[in-house]
Amino acid sequence: MDKLVLFKNSSRNKLLNKRLGESKFGQHVKILTSISNIYEQLKNLDVTYVIIGLPEDIGVFANHGKIGASKAWESALKVLLNIQSNHYTKAENVLILGHLDFSLEMMEVSELDISKKKNILKARKIVAKIDNYVSYAINQIILAGKKPIIIGGGHNNAYGNIKGASLAFNKPINVINFDAHSDFRPEEGRHSGNGFSYAYAEGFLKNYFIFGLHENYTSERLFNKLNKLKPIKYNTFESLEIRKELKFKTELNRALMHISKAPFGIEIDCDAIENIPSSACTPSGFSVNQTRRFLSFFAEQDNACYLHICEAAPDKKTSTKVGKLITYLITDFIKS
Repeated sequence: MDKLVLFKNSSRNKLLNKRLGESKFGQHVKILTSISNIYEQLKNLDVTYVIIGLPEDIGVFANHGKIGASKAWESALKVLLNIQSNHYTKAENVLILGHLDFSLEMMEVSELDISKKKNILKARKIVAKIDNYVSYAINQIILAGKKPIIIGGGHNNAYGNIKGASLAFNKPINVINFDAHSDFRPEEGRHSGNGFSYAYAEGFLKNYFIFGLHENYTSERLFNKLNKLKPIKYNTFESLEIRKELKFKTELNRALMHISKAPFGIEIDCDAIENIPSSACTPSGFSVNQTRRFLSFFAEQDNACYLHICEAAPDKKTSTKVGKLITYLITDFIKS
């Protein structure tokens, strides 16, 4: 896999905080020792879940958003490796593959002036190239019979996840997206706000459910577009949590009916979670526990084929908080 940097034993040992009498998650996860024949190695490995990082925020930049999502991968690893290994966390059933290295692309974009349109267009072309690497990696993991857990990164990578999974199954897949935004914006060049519209237009995405759209941040034009497309359904955060017109559990089941009859991906955008540092941090959103219940509900379905956690943007003060959040979500997926 191009751009893949394997997670190594030396990196694991640097991050592990061993304690006498305890057995840590990182001591029992599997890792690969060779970069060659990744597909064959994965196929022959006795694991169910493959964790891969996408430490980039170029798609966020290309969408005029707040960067920082590239740091979530490191924050997650520091916490994940040091939770307890027990019969709940099932570390032996997990491979930490590594991350796709987009550092050169990140450096190139860091030198661009975001106020100039030509630079935004340039960044969007770079995102389209990133799509190819992401889709190939996810495709290979799923073809090998494993379930990828993808830690972003921007939500632009939903496109690569969907395309890679669709090609692996040789048919369009469905998606449930826990998000304040639809990310179904016009196909104006690739960025973090149009991964699903591109995937739908290109035939990789079939049924799509957006859970918890924020009414203040969805245009009337976009609502009209979503309402015209029968394969797309949604609810709003306000209808669920503010006006209480809809019940959370009922909506979980409605979404499940829409997406569960075929392989489906689970997308968790941290913008939807209250007070979590992200590219569009919100003071009004779902709680962490609601997010975990949502994820556990869909993760236990047989057709759930991947998990993508994206848009978290930690800094030095919030790195551990974000790492704990992502770790809870990863282990909820594994436990289910």
